[in-house]
Amino acid sequence: MTTVAAYAAPAAKAPLERTTIERRAVREHDVLIDIKFAGICHSDIHQAREGWGEAIFPMVPGHEIAGIVSEVGPGVTKYKVGDRVGVGCMVDSCRECDNCKAGLEQHCTNGNVGTYNAVGKDGEPTYGGYSEKVVVDENFVVRIPEGLALDEAAPLLCAGITTYSPLKRWGAAPGKKVAVIGLGGLGHMGVKIAHALGAEVTVLSQSLRKKDDGLKLGADHYYATSDETTFKELAGSFDLILSTVSAPLDFGAYLSLLKANGALVNVGAPEEPIALNLFSLIGGSKTLAGSAIGGIAETQEMLDFCAEHGIGAEIELIAASEINDAYERVVNSDVRYRFVIDTATI
Repeated sequence: MTTVAAYAAPAAKAPLERTTIERRAVREHDVLIDIKFAGICHSDIHQAREGWGEAIFPMVPGHEIAGIVSEVGPGVTKYKVGDRVGVGCMVDSCRECDNCKAGLEQHCTNGNVGTYNAVGKDGEPTYGGYSEKVVVDENFVVRIPEGLALDEAAPLLCAGITTYSPLKRWGAAPGKKVAVIGLGGLGHMGVKIAHALGAEVTVLSQSLRKKDDGLKLGADHYYATSDETTFKELAGSFDLILSTVSAPLDFGAYLSLLKANGALVNVGAPEEPIALNLFSLIGGSKTLAGSAIGGIAETQEMLDFCAEHGIGAEIELIAASEINDAYERVVNSDVRYRFVIDTATI
């Protein structure tokens, strides 16, 4: 066991504070990672405040982890000391179900083990990336290519794969029109990746406040959804719409923007249920879908793609002492576009 410093929420909705946690000894297939940077995802806030249901406390959030391997177990073959690596939203799965065998560990039928707010196979709670070090099985670690700065790569471990996976699955490519709802931590990555995949990209945001940013990030068009003419002008325009916001939307209105056989895919997860008139799906044979991160192999594919295209997250680097302020700013959409903790400050 190793004692490391971390920032934890002691109880639901309580401010995070500096503490210490125990990391397990390195097992045969484990990798010990010195965490250099940890992104702050809106998911961290939902869970630390029990917005998605009962949670485990004390909680050390953080599933956008970038760091350097400092020790490997005797059976490790994929990594060596000094390697640049990342850890995303899960640290284990059953590895035996059909989904795991198909590289869909995120959909493990026996339940994957979350990087934090979960219980590992050893019965111990998992603690995330707002800490100095983490021990993870090598099969749930990914390699960060040399072309990516570690601080800009950290958010790719959630925000990057969460947008890359559905954009690939639903065919974002040259000749396709893709809209991204929301230009936040997820949305800005969706714009960058959809642009790199060759699609014509439109941002749908509440206002035009971030229009210049959106166009710089790779959007071809930018519309305000608060303008009622937007929905008339864009009716039937898109092959794919990616919703990255965690607020409930008027899904009927957004479905009207799809072409026949188009898809509206949700990666944002509102805390409240939504209402939907099914005629908005039936007319035009449209699809309303969801998508959750990606498997380990696809996460590595995404990192390699981002390195090839020079894509990192747009970040604001903060000290650990600023985490609570950062949470409030995320809730108020006051970040461009991802807070990343410099874990040297923990």
